[in-house]
Amino acid sequence: MFRYETHMHTSEASACGGSGGAEMAVKYKEEGYTGIIVTDHFFNGNSCIPRDLPWEERVELFCKGYEHAKEMGDKIGLDVFFGFEYGNGSSDFLIYGLDKEWLLKNDHILDMELTDFLQYARSCGGMAVQAHPFRDYEYIRGTVHAPHFVDAVEIINSSHSVPEFNERAKIYAGWYDLPVTSGSDAHNTTNRWYGGGVLSEVRFGSALEYMQAVVEGRITCIE
Repeated sequence: MFRYETHMHTSEASACGGSGGAEMAVKYKEEGYTGIIVTDHFFNGNSCIPRDLPWEERVELFCKGYEHAKEMGDKIGLDVFFGFEYGNGSSDFLIYGLDKEWLLKNDHILDMELTDFLQYARSCGGMAVQAHPFRDYEYIRGTVHAPHFVDAVEIINSSHSVPEFNERAKIYAGWYDLPVTSGSDAHNTTNRWYGGGVLSEVRFGSALEYMQAVVEGRITCIE
């Protein structure tokens, strides 16, 4: 079975990230993962990219975590794919299948209402997963659920210390008969190791291949 991380962050782009992309790649290789998808917080989330820079420069900086992870992955035999976590301040969505060039050409996406963005990203060939839909902490002022605008639901987020968050996500996915997936939401290599991710009988060649497997029920979620 091939093991993949589907939801992780780097310190190059995520303000909450504690380890760089290269360091994260090495850790995942050591833990037996076949590949990772780097999903740093986009500019409307917990991003560390300065807001006063030109769009092109912001995108270039945003992609550094992925690029550093990819460079290291190529050296050590770890597949590294690109994604990003788009949010509205309370709810977050993992976007797969789009790339840096797409971001560079779409400097209007921060101005879009959440579901309009999800529709647009999917119309451009991307796929969306609602991340940790029932995470409930004091800093979260409200949660938007968008079951008709996503391709799957993250029902296991292994960084959660409250089991009910994942249990509620499983019920929610069942209500709408949505495909399910799992990710660690790891931010560094130094704390307890998170686990999480998915197992596949085939090796993926891209983040979109991973998502096709999710939609078709060909992955196993790791608790």
